[in-house]
Amino acid sequence: MIKKLFIWLIGLLFCNYAQAQLGELRNNFAVGFNGGVNMNNVSFSPTVKQNSLMGITGGVTARYISEKYFSMICGAQLEVNFSQRGWDEFYEDFPDLKYTRTMNYVEIPFLAHIAFGKEPRGVQFFIHAGPQIGFFLSDNETFSDNWDSVTGGVTEQHKLQVENKFDYGIAGGAGFELRTKAGNFIVEGRYYYALSDFFGNTKKDYFGRSAHMGLSVKLGYLFDITKY
Repeated sequence: MIKKLFIWLIGLLFCNYAQAQLGELRNNFAVGFNGGVNMNNVSFSPTVKQNSLMGITGGVTARYISEKYFSMICGAQLEVNFSQRGWDEFYEDFPDLKYTRTMNYVEIPFLAHIAFGKEPRGVQFFIHAGPQIGFFLSDNETFSDNWDSVTGGVTEQHKLQVENKFDYGIAGGAGFELRTKAGNFIVEGRYYYALSDFFGNTKKDYFGRSAHMGLSVKLGYLFDITKY
């Protein structure tokens, strides 16, 4: 069911884009880069208490604007980003105890872009939504020095190998873009909710769910290649 939902979202994004030629045509293609921070958590079942884990994110962006329909500017955006996910565990009875796991991915969001505001120069408010895929690269676990003396060992999620290296889910966000002669400057908040699990989730596995989720705050810069 989850995989069908993900495929349906991809189809909806590109079908809407292909059939969108209803308003004033545009042919605006822009490329650039983005960067920011992730505030990460993992949805575990059984539950693991956590604080948010901060990680970096950044990469390249390509965007195509196809039309303006009334006041709505429509297009699509593709990114290829390096992104740090993972979690930071919280122990109420042992506040000095620390365990973090940083997980590195290449992530590719496919986003519908809907904007409102001034063009070609001025401020626009925009909304992004669409599917995202990711490919696991590596991870790193950090234990506090007093770990073994307090806990007597690790728990189920510690030192457990990542089994599913392909990640997929839904991304959505909003932000503002300042369009100038020197380029387009962007600030955005975005939320990601994974539909896949990175640990095994069969009946013999300990976790029934182990999926990434989190908020990103990003800055970006785009310069126009074509403008019509």
